[in-house]
Amino acid sequence: MKRALGVSVYPDHSKLEDDKNYLQKAHQYGFSRTFMSMLEVTEGKEAVQKKFKELIDFAKELNFETILDVAPNIFEELGISYDDLTFFHELGADGIRLDLGFDGNKEAMLTYNPFGLAIELNMSNDVAYLDNILTYQANKPFLYGCHNFYPQAGTALPYEFFEKCSSRFKQAGIRTAAFITSQAGKIGPWDINDGLPTLEMHRHLPVEVATKHFFATGLIDDVIIGNAYASDEELQKMATVNRYQTEFAVEFVSAVNPVEKEIVLAEQHFRRGDITDQVIRSTQVRKKYSQAANLPHDNEIEFQVGDIVIGNDQFGKYKNELQVVLEPHKDSRKNKVGQIAEQEKILLPFIEPWSKFKFQE
Repeated sequence: MKRALGVSVYPDHSKLEDDKNYLQKAHQYGFSRTFMSMLEVTEGKEAVQKKFKELIDFAKELNFETILDVAPNIFEELGISYDDLTFFHELGADGIRLDLGFDGNKEAMLTYNPFGLAIELNMSNDVAYLDNILTYQANKPFLYGCHNFYPQAGTALPYEFFEKCSSRFKQAGIRTAAFITSQAGKIGPWDINDGLPTLEMHRHLPVEVATKHFFATGLIDDVIIGNAYASDEELQKMATVNRYQTEFAVEFVSAVNPVEKEIVLAEQHFRRGDITDQVIRSTQVRKKYSQAANLPHDNEIEFQVGDIVIGNDQFGKYKNELQVVLEPHKDSRKNKVGQIAEQEKILLPFIEPWSKFKFQE
């Protein structure tokens, strides 16, 4: 399934022109999903319709897919019914996210709405909710999953629980989404906003690292910035993330030589299938660079987790093999050429047998 980047806007807490400018910037950086909150509307049907339609129409001009976050009280506030989604169709929305669920049969029926609106489910529960809906023969192409975000520090999901919840949806072939948080954004749906991540471990991480992590898990298709507005720098960094293989940020040692730098940056790496606990081995590069000299340097130290090492001239047939250290060890036949950025070490467990990966300086 193709992967996408998204942003969130909160029309009841922002100015229309500011939202439009933000969407325009995000579009320029390749973002294609918009999460739009309707949980706070209190102005009546006509005012809401005018405000949201103009913004959604603008988003559609930029080819954004817009999902509206709704809850039962919104239907009461606007005098509309789950049995008739005409209101959301007329707004131009591509789908609605159900913050609260029904009995399974109701959600399944909603996926057959005549407007082709996607029905997005709350993924942040490790229960058989999705299974129940699917037993009612839901229209799967129009069924999405999206995690919650958590404005209060300390309340977002732990990774293990996130993994269990997400696996239920991924195994069923459902498109999935989750939220990361901008370190610059101040706008969210509520008066408490300590960031808006799905995972607590992401709350203080740079957006690009959190994005890499979600994609590395293989469980999330769409990564959405939960709060508004992300900075231009954050949008740009997130846009450069490789969506389909892990690409580690590397910090080189001063003594790295041109051959080592080329091995690290210019090659497509993959982990050898017969793995070891000590290192991730990228072995094909040693064949290509078998004739290239590589004098020893930075080779008498104890290598640490996340270090990138390459076999030197003392390593025989293993000269110029690249390895990423998983367990501290010493071996003077290897040169330390750099290290993975500290915050990106969380990506190492996802490099499995035959996993493809790259590096960027």
